[in-house]
Amino acid sequence: MVIDASPEAILEALADVASVPSWSSVHRSAEVIDTYDDGRPHHVNVTVRVLGITDQEVLEYHWGHTWLVWDADKTSQQHAQHVEYNLTREGEDKTRVRFDITLEPRAPLPEFLIKRAKKTVLNAATEGLRRRVLGTRCRADPTTSSDPATPGTGGARRGRH
Repeated sequence: MVIDASPEAILEALADVASVPSWSSVHRSAEVIDTYDDGRPHHVNVTVRVLGITDQEVLEYHWGHTWLVWDADKTSQQHAQHVEYNLTREGEDKTRVRFDITLEPRAPLPEFLIKRAKKTVLNAATEGLRRRVLGTRCRADPTTSSDPATPGTGGARRGRH
């Protein structure tokens, strides 16, 4: 996905944790627990809801000049979660955004539910972010994206956009 903005503008939007519930349909709340010396979030507490399942997560953020990575502690719904945003500048004010998520649910789930959940999460993580960066403050519609994700191996579920 390409967004008409610089990598810096995209990272700034991702660092604005308090605004995430306004543009991500899966986030119910998000609060910074602590920050790095530069003011960017280090640990974040979020409540997410996907397909009627609510989970409370503590995320540990790591930042680079063109990327953001976070890992979630074990929760009631998952053993682990790893998320990456990788940004590649394309021209003056365009950035290719690659979003990857790997998660290990605590219980086996039917494949059709996993696909539906991936679609919802990928849409929130990409189209919701695009709307936020471009200034459109509407909530992401979880029913309008395609599902480019593919199941991973070893019980982990992985999606990419």
